[in-house]
Amino acid sequence: MSKSIPSSQPALASSAVVIMAAGKGTRLRSQRPKVLHEVGGRPLLSHVIAAASHIAAPADIYVVVGHQADRVRQSVASTGVQFVEQAEQRGTGHAIQCARAAIAHYANVLVLSGDVPLIRPETLEQLRAFHFAEKAAMTILTAAPQDPSGYGRILRRSQDSPEVDAIIEQKALTSAQMSIPEINSGIYAFQTTPLLAYLDQLRPDNAHGELYLTDMAALLRSAGARVVAIQAAQAIEVLGANTIAEMMELDAALRLATAKRLMAAGVTIFRPETCVIDAEVEVAADTVIEPFVQLLGHTRIGTDCRIRSYSVVEDCTLGDGVLIRQCCILAESSVAEGAKIGPFAHLRPGSEIGEDAHIGNFVETKKARLGKGAKANHLSYLGDATVGAGTNIGAGVITCNYDGVHKHTTRIGEGAFVGSDSTLVAPVHIEDGAYVGAGSCITRDVPAGALAVGRARQITKEGWVAARRARQEEKK
Repeated sequence: MSKSIPSSQPALASSAVVIMAAGKGTRLRSQRPKVLHEVGGRPLLSHVIAAASHIAAPADIYVVVGHQADRVRQSVASTGVQFVEQAEQRGTGHAIQCARAAIAHYANVLVLSGDVPLIRPETLEQLRAFHFAEKAAMTILTAAPQDPSGYGRILRRSQDSPEVDAIIEQKALTSAQMSIPEINSGIYAFQTTPLLAYLDQLRPDNAHGELYLTDMAALLRSAGARVVAIQAAQAIEVLGANTIAEMMELDAALRLATAKRLMAAGVTIFRPETCVIDAEVEVAADTVIEPFVQLLGHTRIGTDCRIRSYSVVEDCTLGDGVLIRQCCILAESSVAEGAKIGPFAHLRPGSEIGEDAHIGNFVETKKARLGKGAKANHLSYLGDATVGAGTNIGAGVITCNYDGVHKHTTRIGEGAFVGSDSTLVAPVHIEDGAYVGAGSCITRDVPAGALAVGRARQITKEGWVAARRARQEEKK
């Protein structure tokens, strides 16, 4: 084999990223594609794309899809990445063969695995910078986990040398090589020209009959090209998961890292190991999060808030000084500065709770807007409703928004008072300053400043109880 190979000059503007995401993940025993299993609140693949996006534009990131390709495309289409299909999954080397046309015009390419969610952008930056500085044909990202068993090992030319002589798979290790701590992560940087020049020389000489990209190291070394390695600062960054249990270990590590990031920014989290905080959640300084809280999705929380135990907040925006009492559920809603929610309140999607408003015990809202200082403190349902500033909603008030076919809106003005156990049959408008007597069924609009009472006349029969008991005694 020739000792001289074509090479390309590294150029930052002409780097591509290829992410391997075609596999099935058989050992997970799941119908879902492996890369779509979630850790830290989003799919494995989404984490890898987010890291890659720090070093390449979406148009320069190519995701190799195969198993349930359409489902994987749909999941990450909003990121703007490109897709390459590997219709028949014949190994990582074959995946790059499928991407040949896409990457041919780039000087360099980084190859990532779609199932390593903890990989940091900083590590990818270091890998790329080292690859350029070494002018290597292939640069391998390595790690030194506590237990390297099951991974291919890196055989360096010498202990202090960046040069790699070989990647030795676990099954091929000699007894002496078993003690090598440095593993192959499966993450690489290549000069594209030598990569493509030798790509077709990969052979399926292994138990699975597949084309392995790891074999490129030996091919390039035999051709006289430089193959080097750089070790990741944290081994956990490059670890994937082959079982659900292993995936949950990554999930725990990612969530703990998120909690530490928030605490470093001034957020108090009591018992962070009990909280479930997604990777994209943002919380401002001086907010307190109590044990067993879940903060999910794209939730944004302001400063000086308190989220009490057992509350779940998903895809919500909370202003400064908000109090979420125990056991509340909030989804796709916004809560303005100084508002108080709960305990045991449920804000369904589309709820907008105004400044200093109160939503209390067992109150449920859905597509409801409450103005500044409005209160619904007990056992109420407010659906498809607007409630003006300063209005008081009594215990047990219900907006009857659904007629069996269509939803209708209830409008309640500012400074109004709706008495306990009232039902407001939408569409209906209660204007500013109006009063609704307790126990009323309101079916017509109530003018500003008016009192509406809509309940049956009370009938009182004195002596009725004694007479009833006497009749029962006679029957005996």
